[in-house]
Amino acid sequence: MLTFDQAGDLLDQMAERFPPEFYRDLNGGISLLPEALPDPDFPPREMYILGEYRNDMMGRYINLYYGSFAALAQQEDWTDAVWEEELYTTLAHEFTHHIEGLAGERGLEIQDTLDLEEYRAERDE
Repeated sequence: MLTFDQAGDLLDQMAERFPPEFYRDLNGGISLLPEALPDPDFPPREMYILGEYRNDMMGRYINLYYGSFAALAQQEDWTDAVWEEELYTTLAHEFTHHIEGLAGERGLEIQDTLDLEEYRAERDE
């Protein structure tokens, strides 16, 4: 299990690999927050929100939730390599929301909604 500080160091290293253009107007930057963020639309411990792109009064920013990663890591017995893959995939996903937001697009947002609907349908079968 990666500690909060270890995950933060890894996230910092990953963030440096993204091109400077990805940071345009991302005035709130990227934050790793300690809490877990369970998805309120699902039963407890079934679905966690790992990250989110926000565009609100505070600006444009990306939040990643260490507690959500840690909960899944514990449930699924993640290796360090899985931690790295999940952090990177989530960061890249949230950057995509940011870039699309700058362009006035919503393709990934729509796809996220469709993916959740498909998951619900399969779960309810």
